[in-house]
Amino acid sequence: MTTPVPTAGEDAGQGSGTDRRCGWCRRVLPQAGSVGRPRLYCGQACRQRAYEQRSATAKAGLSDDVVLVRRAELDGLQDRLFQLRCALEDVQTLLGERHTKAELERSLADLVHSTGRLDRLWVTERAG
Repeated sequence: MTTPVPTAGEDAGQGSGTDRRCGWCRRVLPQAGSVGRPRLYCGQACRQRAYEQRSATAKAGLSDDVVLVRRAELDGLQDRLFQLRCALEDVQTLLGERHTKAELERSLADLVHSTGRLDRLWVTERAG
């Protein structure tokens, strides 16, 4: 159990982009038709795993908003957040001084790169 499982009230498929994603494995879901409810899961196996996790969470007395992650994943997230903070501080420093356009562009590119790494954290697929 390493990725948050959306509850029924959440928009399980939305992330940073416009693609809807499976509420369990995070794979991109096919475009929804105009009839019926939007899909939350890519298939029955993912629906079943999400149900099992919700049941285990309830049995353990945990609330729906609790997310369990491995220590290594949390450490990786904290490292990426630190990289993002450093990139933001670099840009802030450059803006306060007189620098060339190329230096500002390089700093902003580093900032965008750091942000992109954070964005990819939640879209990785779960291992079966």
